[in-house]
Amino acid sequence: MGESKGRGARKKRPARSSREELVGTHVIREALRARRRRLYRLRVKAGSRAREIADLCGLAADLGVPWSEEADLAEGLGDNFQGAVLTAGPLPQLSLDELMGVRPASGWRLVALDGVEDPQNLGAITRVAEGVGAHALILTERRAPPVSPAVSRASAGAAEWLPMVRVPNLAKALTSLKAVGVWSFGAEVGAGTSLYEVPDRWLTGDRVLVLGAEGRGLREGVRRCVDYRIEIPTVGNIESLNVSTAAAVLLFEFRRRS
Repeated sequence: MGESKGRGARKKRPARSSREELVGTHVIREALRARRRRLYRLRVKAGSRAREIADLCGLAADLGVPWSEEADLAEGLGDNFQGAVLTAGPLPQLSLDELMGVRPASGWRLVALDGVEDPQNLGAITRVAEGVGAHALILTERRAPPVSPAVSRASAGAAEWLPMVRVPNLAKALTSLKAVGVWSFGAEVGAGTSLYEVPDRWLTGDRVLVLGAEGRGLREGVRRCVDYRIEIPTVGNIESLNVSTAAAVLLFEFRRRS
């Protein structure tokens, strides 16, 4: 994806050692295209005439990934099976130092999650973050789900492209980022500063958007570390948005104004 995605600091350090099975043509295509995993074998349903399956087989062949047809492939693969399964290694994950080893020319655009534990929300946020050109998603070692095939599927394959960073302590990570000039924005209901009243000067330079769990919000230690607290103003009877919806509103507004 080039420098604009901040991939220069990437190192192959998988979070898990087991092989994984990816199902769903979108996820498999992005895994093959991104080539961030170790790719073992593509298996497809024998006799399939779907164009998507033929394209996957052609892509695998171009990459030197073995592929085969199997008559009974659908057994045990669940409702998300679409005629193909890719056996691959886990996605690599980085430390904060590894990510920050090479700074993109455009400056860091990061997203950090504090206690977002639902894989569907993680997948949806990953899709949004990758879509706006974020350089990485920062997750904690605890209180965050593994970047599993289910997360990749929920992200429509965006997790295959977006670097994931694991940190033992998010508050310390934010402090380390601030020390190198990365300003943090904590999203919080009732924060006082409306997203649409944030001065443009706040949105220049390196930044990280921090999103907390629904209901709990940001933990106190993380809240104390963020530089700015902002909220999305609502006018209906429901005062807050789903965390992945809030991420979309915030990240696209940040991108529009930067």
